[in-house]
Amino acid sequence: MDVMAPASSSAPNAFARVLLGSMLAAVLVAVVIAVWAPEEPEIPIPEGVPPAPGPPVPAIALDGPGRTADLLRDWAEPQADRLGIPVTALEAYGNAAAVIAVDDPGCGLAWTTLAGIGSVESRHGQHAGATLAPDGTANPPIRGIPLDGRPGVAEIRDTDGGRLDGDPVLDRAMGPMQFIPETWSRWGVDANGDGIADPDNIDDAALGAARYLCDRGGDLTGAEGWTRALMAYNRSTEYMMLVRDRASAYGVGVRP
Repeated sequence: MDVMAPASSSAPNAFARVLLGSMLAAVLVAVVIAVWAPEEPEIPIPEGVPPAPGPPVPAIALDGPGRTADLLRDWAEPQADRLGIPVTALEAYGNAAAVIAVDDPGCGLAWTTLAGIGSVESRHGQHAGATLAPDGTANPPIRGIPLDGRPGVAEIRDTDGGRLDGDPVLDRAMGPMQFIPETWSRWGVDANGDGIADPDNIDDAALGAARYLCDRGGDLTGAEGWTRALMAYNRSTEYMMLVRDRASAYGVGVRP
C-alpha cells in the first residue's frame, strides 16, 4: 500500500496555503503601518508665529459707497469652500485687512489671523445656527453667556444698559468676533457702508477686531507683536494657539 499521497494532488493545496498566509501577513503589515504611521497631509501646516498670511488681498476701492467687501468676491469665492469659510465672512476678513493696511501700515495684520479668530469665536458667524446676510449681518444675533464670574468666566457687570447685548445686568460677548459692549464702544466701526457700527455685522466686527489687534500688538509681522495682540484679545495661551493653528491652515489653503 502506498502511504504517500501523489505529489500532483498535495502540492497545489500546500502552495495555496502558503500563498494565503503570505497575503494575510501582508494585509496585517499594511494595517499596522496605517495605524502607526498615518498618511502625512499633502500640504504641511506650519507651526510658527505669526501664521502664514495666505493669498494676498487684491487692491480695491476702499472709499467707494456701500459694502466694499463685495469687491473681493472674485478673490473669496475660489477659496471659500476649500477653507470652509462662508464667502461673505472671507470677504469681510479680506476687507478688514485691506483697510488696516492703509490706516495702519506698520501693523501688518493678515486676513488669516482674523479668520482664525472668527473660526474660534463663532464659526465665522454661524454659531448656533446663525447665518450671514449678504450685508454681513448675523441672524439671529450671536450672544455669549452672561459674564457672571463663574469658574473660568470673568465677571463684568453691565456697561451698556443692555442696549447692545440685551442684558441689563451683566455684559455678554456679542457678534461674530465676540466683543463685549465696553470694548465695542471704543473699537467698533462701520465697515459695510450702512452708517452703523454693528457688532453683529461681520464686516464691522472684523475691522473692529483688526483695529484692536493692531493697537495692542503693534507690529504683527513678528512673533512678539502677534502674541501680544492675541493675548490681549483673550488672555489664554490655549486660545492663542488654537487661533494660530486655524489661521496657519487657512494660510496654506486647507480647512482646519
